Parts: sequence; C-alpha cells; structure tokens
Amino acid sequence: MTIDTIRNISVIGAGNMGHQIALVAALAGYDTSLTDVDSDALARAEAHAGTYLSERVAKGRLSEADGAAARGRLRFVATLADCVAEADFVVEAAVEKLDVKRRLFADLDHFAPRHAILATNSSAIVSSAVASSTKRPDRVVNMHFFNPSLVMKLVEVVQGPHVSDDTAQTTIALARALGKVPVHLHKEVDGFLLNRILDAVFREAGWLLEMGVASIEDIDLACVHGAGHPMGPFRLLDLIGLDLQHLMAMERFEKTGDAAELPMPQLAARVAAGHLGQKTGQGWYDYRGANRGGKAA
Repeated sequence: MTIDTIRNISVIGAGNMGHQIALVAALAGYDTSLTDVDSDALARAEAHAGTYLSERVAKGRLSEADGAAARGRLRFVATLADCVAEADFVVEAAVEKLDVKRRLFADLDHFAPRHAILATNSSAIVSSAVASSTKRPDRVVNMHFFNPSLVMKLVEVVQGPHVSDDTAQTTIALARALGKVPVHLHKEVDGFLLNRILDAVFREAGWLLEMGVASIEDIDLACVHGAGHPMGPFRLLDLIGLDLQHLMAMERFEKTGDAAELPMPQLAARVAAGHLGQKTGQGWYDYRGANRGGKAA
C-alpha cells in the first residue's frame, strides 16, 4: 500500500483528539468518517466541526468553498462497522486502556478492508501491544498526533518490530499529506520521542516546585525567556491535560514498581480535585472568569 492509494480515512473516538484528527483529514482532502460509542460525544464533534469551519471562513483563513468541501467530506456515523467499511487508513483515538484497545483492534481487523492500515494515536501504548489482536500485525502502527492536533505539526510514527517498512513509510507520507511534520522512531520505547524529553523537563520542574525552590510562574518564565520554549512546563501540562500526565506516570510505576515514577504530590492532588487543566478551567493555572488568560492556582 502507498500514499497514492489512500482515499478514505476513518477515525475512531470523537473526543478531544479524535474529532480534531478527523477535521485535519477532511481539510487535507480525504473522505473522512468519525465514530464513537458515545452518541453525545459524536454529536458534539459534529457541532464543533460546523462551528470550527464557519469560524475559519469568517476569519478569512478558509474560503467558503473549501469550508463547504471539507464539511462535505466528513461523515459522523453511529457504528464502527459503517465507519470503517471503506477505510484505507484507520486512526484509533479511543481511551488509553490496553484491554479496550485490544478489543477495538480485533473489531477493526474484522470490519476494515484487508488492505487498510490500522494506526493507534496512543501516546503511551505501543502498537505491538495491540497488533497481536489482529491478523494484520504488519499494518498496525503508532501514529501519534499532538494536542491540539488542528494546530500542532508533530506526528510520531513508531515502527515496532512487527511493522512493515511499507506501513511505516505510508504512514509517514500520510502525515506529510495532512500538513504535519512526521518523525520516524525505528524502535518502540516507552513515552516515544518527545514525551520522553518533555517528561524529563516536567520531572525537574515538579521537583523545583515541590522543594519550594521557585514558583509555578517563575519556572515557566525561566523556560520561556531562558530556554526559548513557547510556553513553560506547567502551562504545557495544562494544555495537554494533567490527567494524561498522571496516567502515564502511574503506568510507568505499575511497570517498574519504582516509587520515583509516581506522580508528584501536587499533580496527584490536582487530578483528584478534578483540576485537569484548560479543559476543566483550572489546573496549574486558573482560567475561570477574570483569569481567562491564566493565573497560577
């Protein structure tokens, strides 16, 4: 399979990542279908697509014709079987639970055409962990977009030992066709590429905060104005979601048993309180009311 044979893209999961990936694909010219087991999530995704495209047109960033064409390429469907019936490439963006993904990939293998590549957008679960639930392990690959995927350019393509060169190269080519910048990981590793680098920054920033060395604001200011980062680690965590960082830390702890892998106390406390970042209005910073620009919480 090559990039030239990809016409139809299916996205599984209409949450924060999935509905954006579907929009990216439709805007790039691909017939795109999106589904979710939660009908309310699917309805919200459909409403968001209309709003997003209309706003782009109103701001002059997208012509009316191109906006209408992108909307026309988007389908919001109730069932998995319907969503992937004509898929050439599938992107799974479901919950980060291995047992759920394994069942889902077994279903995808059953319903999707035999030639289709099945990609997982997981930021933590390697594709070899789900590939064995299919009869096409050579066409099961990590294609990790970053949040918000309508804006962020990076896509990590992770080529595990089961992934064929054709699958990896086609996935890389598709990322480019979607207007993204792909990086190719030649082997599986926990955390992939960027998250391993960021995790080292998050850990050190957390240690500095926990030890009372510096405030949230000053740590962020140092990274922005000293290291040239577009935003500091705490603001970035608010954008990514504190729950995702907490989940990844817990998964590392469960694998290693090393207490050093546990989430830092202040992160755990915020997650327990439901303060998960921008999506909940409060995380490391408070984005509510007069603090919409973000004030350290």
